[in-house]
Amino acid sequence: MIYIVEDDKNIRELESYALQSSGYIVKSFENSSDFYNACKELLPDLVLLDIMLPDEDGISILRNLRNQERTKNIPIIMVTAKTTELDKVKGLDAGADDYISKPFGVMELISRVKALLRRARQSDNIRVLSFGDIILDDERHRVTVKGKDCELTFKEFELLKYLLHNQGIVLSRDRIMEQVWGFEFEGESRTVDMHIKTLRQKLGIGGKAIKTVRNVGYKIGD
Repeated sequence: MIYIVEDDKNIRELESYALQSSGYIVKSFENSSDFYNACKELLPDLVLLDIMLPDEDGISILRNLRNQERTKNIPIIMVTAKTTELDKVKGLDAGADDYISKPFGVMELISRVKALLRRARQSDNIRVLSFGDIILDDERHRVTVKGKDCELTFKEFELLKYLLHNQGIVLSRDRIMEQVWGFEFEGESRTVDMHIKTLRQKLGIGGKAIKTVRNVGYKIGD
């Protein structure tokens, strides 16, 4: 089941038709209240969420979903007319898994939906990852360093999880961007570097495990 939250009727109908034609079951909503009510009855497998809505903006909805135990792991793609890097980073930092800008092609939309659902299924297979003093509990969405809780943003958590999944492997910035954020966009190098920097700081002594490989990218471990 895919939920669409979009106040523009034409775009809402286009997204619904494209997804239904690809075999997905779809429900669409033009405001947050109807969407929240639907989530109380049935959680979706994925949400297409517009940023500009009449009653509550998409970033606020996104944060609400990520802050609730029942909805925090729902895959979410932000859909918006805003195209600046700042808007993208804002949505991704709030917990979006992917980002698509209007206008968009139907094939691109379907491709991103399929890719995100595939990644979501794969991430369900491993619950606890660790390296040295760092322990990541995916089911509880919890990270500890030497037994002490480490508060991370959604994307910092996903970045650490991806590094731990690939211990000892050098990961390029492009590869990190594609796997953690789900796509590439201009300025990805700064975005990845910024998140690595804050992740290291928050991990404290555990942050030393994240190595910079000059002119390539990052890895965790030797």
